[in-house]
Amino acid sequence: MTSPTEKATDKKEEEKIPRGCRLVHLERVRRAIREAIEPREIDRLAETYKVLGDPTRLRILAALGGGEMCVCDLAAFLGLTESAVSHQLRRLKDTALVKCRREGKVLYYSLDDAHVAQLVSVGLAHVRE
Repeated sequence: MTSPTEKATDKKEEEKIPRGCRLVHLERVRRAIREAIEPREIDRLAETYKVLGDPTRLRILAALGGGEMCVCDLAAFLGLTESAVSHQLRRLKDTALVKCRREGKVLYYSLDDAHVAQLVSVGLAHVRE
C-alpha cells in the first residue's frame, strides 16, 4: 500500500516527465529522477572531463602520477616550452586536478589527490580492454 507521502513524491517525480513521452518502465524513470545528480555537479563534472580531454594534459597527469615535477622538467618530458606547459598546468589547477608548491623560484606540481590518479588509471584500463 502506498502512503500519502509516497504518492506525493511519485506525483512530483511524474511532473518532471514531459507530457506525451512514451514510458516503458515508469519505476526506472522514477528511480533515475530520484537519484539524478544535481545540475551544478553535472556542470563541474563535465568541465573536469573537458579538461581531461586534452592529450597534453593527460600526459602531464600521467607523469605526475609518478610524483611531483617542476615546470621545466615537465617541459623537457613533453618536448614543449615552459610557457606552453604552464598554460596547461593552469587549466589543470583551475579544475583542482593538480596542486603546486613553491621552493625558492621553482614551482613543483603534483596530483591534487588520489582520485586524479584513479581517473587516469581507470580511463586507461578502459582503453586497454
